[in-house]
Amino acid sequence: MARTFKIGVFDDEGKFISSIRSLQEQKFRIFDVFTPYPVHEVFHLLKRKSRLPTAAYFFGLFGIISTLAFLYYTSVINWPIVYGGKPFNSFPSFIIVTIIVTILTVTIASLALFSARSKLFPGRDNTIFDLRATDDKFVIVIDTNSLDKSAIGNAGNIMEEQGAVEIIDKEFENVES
Repeated sequence: MARTFKIGVFDDEGKFISSIRSLQEQKFRIFDVFTPYPVHEVFHLLKRKSRLPTAAYFFGLFGIISTLAFLYYTSVINWPIVYGGKPFNSFPSFIIVTIIVTILTVTIASLALFSARSKLFPGRDNTIFDLRATDDKFVIVIDTNSLDKSAIGNAGNIMEEQGAVEIIDKEFENVES
């Protein structure tokens, strides 16, 4: 089943942000936005929060604990070697390896979580609403399936009043929510 979308394309970040505010004041549900660079105010306006930093913290905690446990096990319990009169558990020698392995663990686990959560995998068919969306334009996408004709026109008028360069109506077959 095809879904229809109203797409507003903007040149300026300020006009883009003011258009999001105006659409939210009129109770329009914004399906998605695309920007050429991260605009943190958009996350606050759309009330979307990421739990990736919390997950990365726990990945780091797991990396530290597992690395220290492994190093302690190998150098104290499994294969204790006394060299240079140092004690079995010479903790300062573990610090550099622990930091490096923790960074590696956080990086790989966060990338895997982000990819899984975003459903990014090889061969995925992506919906591209506007080809300029990540080049130099700011794009607002509104799902118009649940709106009546006057509301659809009103959404386009709001975006045009706020400085949209182009307003596009498009239909797409396979769009994931």
